[in-house]
Amino acid sequence: MDRKKFLQQTTGLAAGSLLIPGALKAAFNSQVKPMRVAMVGTGHRGLGMWGEPVVAEFPEHVKFVGLCDINKGRVEYAKKVLKVDCATYTDFDAMMKETKPDTLIVTTVDGTHNEFIVKGMEYGANILTEKPMTTDEKKCQEILDAEKRTGKKVRVTFNYRYSPHRVKIYELLRSGEIGDIKSVDFHWYLDTSHGADYFRRWHRLRKNSGSLLVHKASHHFDLLNWWIDSDPKQVFGYGNLEVYGKNGTFRHTNCRPCPHKSKCNFYFDMTADKRLMNIYAANEQYDGYLRDGCVFKEDIDIFDKMAVQIMYANQVQVSYSLTAYSPYEGYRISFNGTKGKLDAWIKEKQPWEEDAFDEIQLTKMFGKREIFRIPNNEEGHGGGDMRLRKQIFMNESDPLHQSAGSRDGSMAILIGIAARNSIDTGKPIDIASLTNLVPQAKKTSSI
Repeated sequence: MDRKKFLQQTTGLAAGSLLIPGALKAAFNSQVKPMRVAMVGTGHRGLGMWGEPVVAEFPEHVKFVGLCDINKGRVEYAKKVLKVDCATYTDFDAMMKETKPDTLIVTTVDGTHNEFIVKGMEYGANILTEKPMTTDEKKCQEILDAEKRTGKKVRVTFNYRYSPHRVKIYELLRSGEIGDIKSVDFHWYLDTSHGADYFRRWHRLRKNSGSLLVHKASHHFDLLNWWIDSDPKQVFGYGNLEVYGKNGTFRHTNCRPCPHKSKCNFYFDMTADKRLMNIYAANEQYDGYLRDGCVFKEDIDIFDKMAVQIMYANQVQVSYSLTAYSPYEGYRISFNGTKGKLDAWIKEKQPWEEDAFDEIQLTKMFGKREIFRIPNNEEGHGGGDMRLRKQIFMNESDPLHQSAGSRDGSMAILIGIAARNSIDTGKPIDIASLTNLVPQAKKTSSI
């Protein structure tokens, strides 16, 4: 029943019983069927971002109808944790045929996203996928073609767009306070805990993650696209592996049985994390995946030091870098405009900090300097996770253009793919040469 028809049928009831607007809204919501959701990939991110919080926050709006994972033990554990009444599968096609979800949540290894996104749309579901949308240009085009062919929609969950300090940067840039943006300096630092973790997990292989230029940096490139409000046009990159992988002087399969743990600065005691032990260690017998893999494995083929030059279609020039072995976590960004400059140095909140703030500095050309202090006390990527989920499942409005479709997802990964290709070939890469998407001076959203 649509809203107009429902209101027409309940007008007499409302007048006769003095039904208040809040009650009327509740009555209408009771007539709306919950979204039927299936999820493929029940690892730490799937459960922590799209499992437990969704069940807790939207019990009347979302109904899980299926859970799927290649690991039998892991998917059974997921059902137990979520406390949902739905079937579990190791066969994706069987799940889609039997459960017929409205929405498929894709939280698998990045390199397999395209397979489940395309199949999911062909089975009649809209897609909610973790970033990155996929890992190379061929897979990207497959997704774009499938979306056009099926009429279904892909939404990429760029939670960074939703945290308060990034929203404030967006608003300041849109206000015209620094005039037209001409160039951006953007430098991101992953510390020796978070950064190293990518090298002990499945991300360490290009075939799985596309490298950190795709897996991690797609977050950052999407922010740039959103802030600058234009599409990337050409990319040139440098990159190397200088700390992890073959650079270690000793190595083992994984941390738990490692004979070198007493002298390894990167030793990770997975046994101290009950959740990781339950999700991964307890189910290693099914697929052999070691969550605490050695950061010095010689098969690691991704970069730990990256620098990228990006030229946008509106002629904004960006200098970007990503370092995966910094002593602290955070980033510095500077927007250089015709009327001034906008700067931010964002560091991750530390456990001992009760009141943390992110500071943004606005400096007018030949004028005053203004400091904005944005509270940073929220969990989940500065509160971005919760705000993103609420917009999706409550179907909230989008005045800041934060929702991201397949075109947004493509432009974010194509920068990283182009940078990776540039590093491999030593040549600049035109974004238009990768897919059939044509870069636009004014960004075009696919939602």
